[in-house]
Amino acid sequence: MKKLSWMVCLLAAFTAAEAQPHSDRDEAALKKIYQETPEMKTALVHTKLDVRFDYEKAWMYGKAWITLKPYFYAANEVSLDAKGMAIQEVSLVEGAKQQKLKYNYDGAVLTVQLNKRYGGGEPLTLYIDYIAKPNELVVKGSAAITDAKGLYFVNPTGKEKNKPTQIWTQGETEATSVWCPTIDRPNQKTTQEIYMTVPAKYVTLSNGLLVSQKNNGNGTRTDYWKMDLPHAPYLFFMGVGDYAVIKDSYKKKEVSYYVEKEYASVARKIFGNTPEMMAYFSTITGVDYPWAKYAQITGRDYVSGAMENTTATLHQESAQQDARELVDGNAWEGTIAHELFHHWFGDYVTAESWSNLTINESFANYSQTLWFEYKYGKDAGDAENFSDMSGYLQSGSDKKDLVRFNYQDKEDMFDAVSYNKGGRILHMLRNYVGDSAFFKSLNHFLTTNKFQAAEAHQLRLSFEKVTGKDLNWFFNQWYFNAGHPKLTINYDYDDAAKQVKVTLLQTQDTNNIFRLPFAIDVYNGAKATRHQVEMTERSQTFTLPYNQGVRPDLVNVDADKILLCEKKENKNLAQYVHQYTYAPKYLDRREAIDFLAKQQDDPLAQKTLMSALKDPYYGLRSHALGKLDLKKTTVKDMAEPTLVSMAKTDPKSTVRAKAIGMLGSYKNESYQRIFEQALKDSSYSVAGNGLEALYKSNEAAAIQQVQTLKNTPSKGKLNEQINGILIKSGSEADFDFIAGSFDKLPLGQEKFEMLQPFSEYLAKLTNTDKVKKGVDMIADFRDGIPAAYQQQTSPFINNVILNGIATKKKAQLNGPNASDIQQQIDYINVRKEGKKAF
Repeated sequence: MKKLSWMVCLLAAFTAAEAQPHSDRDEAALKKIYQETPEMKTALVHTKLDVRFDYEKAWMYGKAWITLKPYFYAANEVSLDAKGMAIQEVSLVEGAKQQKLKYNYDGAVLTVQLNKRYGGGEPLTLYIDYIAKPNELVVKGSAAITDAKGLYFVNPTGKEKNKPTQIWTQGETEATSVWCPTIDRPNQKTTQEIYMTVPAKYVTLSNGLLVSQKNNGNGTRTDYWKMDLPHAPYLFFMGVGDYAVIKDSYKKKEVSYYVEKEYASVARKIFGNTPEMMAYFSTITGVDYPWAKYAQITGRDYVSGAMENTTATLHQESAQQDARELVDGNAWEGTIAHELFHHWFGDYVTAESWSNLTINESFANYSQTLWFEYKYGKDAGDAENFSDMSGYLQSGSDKKDLVRFNYQDKEDMFDAVSYNKGGRILHMLRNYVGDSAFFKSLNHFLTTNKFQAAEAHQLRLSFEKVTGKDLNWFFNQWYFNAGHPKLTINYDYDDAAKQVKVTLLQTQDTNNIFRLPFAIDVYNGAKATRHQVEMTERSQTFTLPYNQGVRPDLVNVDADKILLCEKKENKNLAQYVHQYTYAPKYLDRREAIDFLAKQQDDPLAQKTLMSALKDPYYGLRSHALGKLDLKKTTVKDMAEPTLVSMAKTDPKSTVRAKAIGMLGSYKNESYQRIFEQALKDSSYSVAGNGLEALYKSNEAAAIQQVQTLKNTPSKGKLNEQINGILIKSGSEADFDFIAGSFDKLPLGQEKFEMLQPFSEYLAKLTNTDKVKKGVDMIADFRDGIPAAYQQQTSPFINNVILNGIATKKKAQLNGPNASDIQQQIDYINVRKEGKKAF
């Protein structure tokens, strides 16, 4: 599963408790909890389902044939997870005959009394007739998995305009058992068949291959999907809807993309790198893509990012980007790689318990770095790696072990430790053992444990088998312990002795001292001499000789930039300039830019920042742009010609967009043509920044342009600026456009960011019906935010956004429309309380 960054960004808007470390009391309480690996009393063998859907009731009528066996010990009863179902019949299948069995059902677990005592390994098949009622089940989700209904009916009766009717499932962590009786644990594996009867106008998707389709003559069709290879129950999937299916292939295996029909023309631009990803991941793991096909489908109202259901990945609707969005790059490409790599780590070999979730998620997370490095170069891979490291460091998760058996709820495992930190640990391990050994170790782990469940210790054993190294220290430190090093780095140059002393101090507030192998590069001009060192103490000094007998221009600690750490260094301006100029890594240059940005009164810093605007990697050009302080006259004057050049010719649209936006601050009418040309650009970012810049330099011209632009499709930055200008300068006549723009945005960061300006617009309106409609949209957005976030988000939306509208309305009570204004205030107060108003 790929968690979306907007969830993290949304929480960052608050002083969220989630970002704060656990208290000592919390830690003590957690230590008393032990979440053991689920005991294998019974093993699944095969699951066969025959299902049909009641769209009016949002029910599923199911028949299940489940083959299983006592795992080792003999048993005369079996227990199946079956949440919130109506159980009609339970029988034992013996050839063509069925024998009804006694059972007990408590609404969550179905315990079946067998007809005899079955020995360990002796198979039996149960038949269960049931009704799944997901919307009637009260369940709890998490930040990553927003609830646990398992089976979702989207707009089932078609009452919601502009929203398709769909069905999709979400099994992780243990929600498949809402619609399929099973043993809902990650260490179970089963083959699978599903017969799905649906309205004939819809297409279906499930795991494995589509074997047959049968038209039933009553407006329905039954599709038969078969999965011959075993996988975990949480990876079961069903999808139903009115999709365009775009076909691709990898080594004669079907690769397909299920998208809403308006996105059919761009489906290959969104998902088209998938076959190349399959080839790349097959090459580096030494295990060719092991499954019969690979399909990807989008789902409305799915807000958990994406889910790696075996051979049938589900993506949030945000994956669907139009052609103009894709000009700026495919924002979903990392997620596509993430879910695909799960088909090796997670689906082929599965974490045996949620405590070992790192077996799934750290690899999927790290696959994004691997893919970007392979496809777009080392800088792109390092940028992805740095972004994820920053996500962990900012999460306040330094007291959580990577593999941890002490947690309150299994959903707690889906966090920045299991994902971001785990991926960065793999990055360090890759550097330590070398690329060849790293990928051979992955191959050993995958082939040794194929179609099985595994834990972190088995990963360690594979690395030790391949490399011959004892890696207990590494796994104990990073997998079975918490935190990360915080380093203070000092340099003491002794010109008489011709040597430099590099002293590192670990300052983290813990007794845990990290063992850190890394490289130090000593630079004289462009040439670097490498020293491999290892830190094993809290404070340690490494004495290095001067190269060529002269003081080095730069000493670069962690020269490969692989350490997961926070650090403070005492390097000076000249050394950071040298680092930017000669040290090759993305992080070398980024660190230098960050330091130089704090020294913008210095001519050398200014000159080097100007050089950074021409960095070969577009991400660093953009980063350097963002660091320029245009309030400083010398910087503003020096940057101007470069900004003009970048605005016109930079090959990356997002960099051009940023440069255009910054040119707006010059308020120079001679740049108006650049801004107006930008409005015609195929990139929403370029057009949006052009409109923003035009508004700063010629407000009237921008307002005139908006009247044309609002009648054409717009998203992203362009949509934001059109709405922003209309909110500032528009009238009640613009309500349908502004409110429509807010309402159409999917649940996410962009919609959250529009809350404030939209509320300011509503505060200015006098029409009561329009105010009520807008307030309803805000309240609906509040209520649609995942339950795991609502404790933080709802007070903000109620007390800041809705209460802000009401406060501004109170100031209007002395006007001619006092009665209407009071009605609006009363309405807002009712909606603040979460009640429906009329």
